[in-house]
Amino acid sequence: MTATFVKHELKAFWRSKNTGKSIAVRVVMGLLILYLLLIVCAIGFNLDKLLLKGGGKTDIVVTYCGIILLYYLSDLFTRLQLQDLPTLRVQPYLQLPVKRNSLVRYLAFTALLSVFNLWPFLLFVPFVLKIIMTDSGGVAALAFVVSIAGLTVFNNYLALYLKRKANINGWIFLIAVAVIILIGLSDFLWHFISIRKFSYLFFGGLIKYPLLAVIPVLLGAVMYYLNFLYLKDNLYLEELGSRKDTKYKSSTEYPFLSRFGSVGDLAANELKLIFRNKRPRSALIMGLFFMFYGLMFYPNPQMNGEGYKVFVSMFMTGIFIINYGQFMYAWQASHFDGLLVSKVKFGEFLRAKYLLFTMVSTVFLLLATPYVYFGWKTLVIEVIMYLWNIGVNTTMVLFFANRNYKRMDLSKGAAFNWEGMSGNQWILSFPLLIAPFIIYVPFALFHQANTGLGILGIVGLVCTFTRGFWIKKLEADFHTKRYTIAEGFRNK
Repeated sequence: MTATFVKHELKAFWRSKNTGKSIAVRVVMGLLILYLLLIVCAIGFNLDKLLLKGGGKTDIVVTYCGIILLYYLSDLFTRLQLQDLPTLRVQPYLQLPVKRNSLVRYLAFTALLSVFNLWPFLLFVPFVLKIIMTDSGGVAALAFVVSIAGLTVFNNYLALYLKRKANINGWIFLIAVAVIILIGLSDFLWHFISIRKFSYLFFGGLIKYPLLAVIPVLLGAVMYYLNFLYLKDNLYLEELGSRKDTKYKSSTEYPFLSRFGSVGDLAANELKLIFRNKRPRSALIMGLFFMFYGLMFYPNPQMNGEGYKVFVSMFMTGIFIINYGQFMYAWQASHFDGLLVSKVKFGEFLRAKYLLFTMVSTVFLLLATPYVYFGWKTLVIEVIMYLWNIGVNTTMVLFFANRNYKRMDLSKGAAFNWEGMSGNQWILSFPLLIAPFIIYVPFALFHQANTGLGILGIVGLVCTFTRGFWIKKLEADFHTKRYTIAEGFRNK
C-alpha cells in the first residue's frame, strides 16, 4: 500500500500546474541542503580535532559525551521551527477499502524522510568509529550508534507530535519553545542544572554498560506510538471538526477582545491563524527573538548613541508589523474570494489589523522595558518608536499590502521559503525603515536630537488618533485593487 501512496503522490506532483516552478525550487533547495550536509559531514570527520582544541585539558571523550544532549535539545528547537509535517490527501482514501492503519503508517514512514534525521549521524558517528571503537571496542560503538538513532527518532516524532497538537491549540507550540529556552537558560545562565553532566552520565555509561542503549530506543518507540494513536484518532475530518467546535468558540478564547465587538472577533480569528499555521507563527517568533536585539547594541559603547537606539527600538517594537504586515492579505489568500462576498465590512477588517498590530507591539514594548537598565532615555526612545510603529508604520504596511498579489501556503515554514514574496516587498520595505530617520537625522545633525525624537512621537500619536481617516483612505484604495489582488491569489 505504501508503494501505491507514493505513486499517487508522484502523479499529483507531475500533474500540478506549477510542476516546472516546483522542480526549480526543489533543485535549488536540494543544492543548498547538500551544501549544508557537506559542512556537517566535514565537522563530523574533524570533530575529534575540534574538541581537542576547544576542550582544553578535558578528555575529548568526556567532552563528546557531554555535547550530545545539547545537540538534541537544539535539534528539537530547530525542528519545531523548520521541519515540515508529512502530508497526504486522505479524503479520497477514506471512502475506499483502505485500512486506516495503512494511511497512518505511511504518514509515520514519510516523517522519517527528513534531512534533520541525517545530521546527527553525519555529525556524531565518525567520532564513534574513529575514537570510541578504537578505545572501547565495537560493542560500545554500536551502543552509541543505536542511542543516536533512538534519540533521533524520538526528537523526530516529538517535534511532529507537538506541531500537530499546536495546530489545534497554538499555545502548545509557544509553551514548548519556552520550556526549551528555560532549560537552556537554567544551564548556561542560571546554572541550576548541567545538561552536559547529565549527557555524560548517560553516554559515558554506555561505554561500561552498552545495554543502556535500549532506553533511547524505547523512548523513540513510545513517541512513534503516540503519534500513531493521535493520527489514527484524528484521521477523519468529522472528528477533528466536532472537537474544535466544542472546544473553541469565536473570540471567547480571548475574552479581552469581546469588548471590541465584530472587530474583536476578526482580531481573534487573526490570532488563531497565527498560532495554528507555521508561516505566520514564524513571523511572531522572529519578533520575539528580536527582543534580544538590544543586547547587541546597548552594551557596546560604540553603538550606544541615540541614532542606534532609534533603529533598534523601531525593530524591537515593530518587527512583527513589518514581517507580518508585508503579506497582510496573502495570509487570507485561500479564502480571499469568500471575504469579498461576505458581510464583513472591509473597514472593520482593517480595524482588526490595527488592533492586532497594536496588541502585539504593546506586548513587545513591555518585553523591551528591562532595557531601562541602560538608562531612562532608552525607555523613552522605545516608547516613541512604539508610537511611531502603531501609528505610521501600521498605516504604511496596510497601504503596501494593497500592492501584494502573490498568495502563500500557511503550512510551510518561513526558512528558505520565498512564496508570496516579490521584488515589490524589498522595494516597499525601504520607506518603512527610512521614514523615521528622514525626520530624526536633520535634527540630530544640528544637535537637536530631542526635538527630532519629540516630532517622531507627535507624528505617531497624530496618526494613531486619526486612524478613522486613514482607514477610509485605505478602504477606498483597496476597492480599486481588490479584483487584481483576488486574481493574483487564485494563481497557485
